[in-house]
Amino acid sequence: PGQLNVLLAEAGVPYNIVVEMEDINDEMKDVDVTLVVGANDTVNCAAEDDPNSAIAGMPVIKVWHSKHVVFMKRSMASGYAGVDNPVFFKTNTDMLLGDAKKSCDAIHR
Repeated sequence: PGQLNVLLAEAGVPYNIVVEMEDINDEMKDVDVTLVVGANDTVNCAAEDDPNSAIAGMPVIKVWHSKHVVFMKRSMASGYAGVDNPVFFKTNTDMLLGDAKKSCDAIHR
């Protein structure tokens, strides 16, 4: 979503490497590993799978279609919308709980 583009720009991510959700979703089935850092609602399958969800119909990145998903979050808590994320419990998902910056730095070493 547009607000995320602002955050990416503030983080110094070059705009020419940013891919829009509707463009990347078709490719997710070919992705080996998706690393999700801190996101929740924007990668929540309840937006598509649960018509009664508070986020039903919201555009999301379909990370659950990739072969493996790793979430880096401080906790298993729900996102801003207060909706639990079923992707956390899918068989192709692992949770790396803790400080995401420290986790990324540790992986990078």
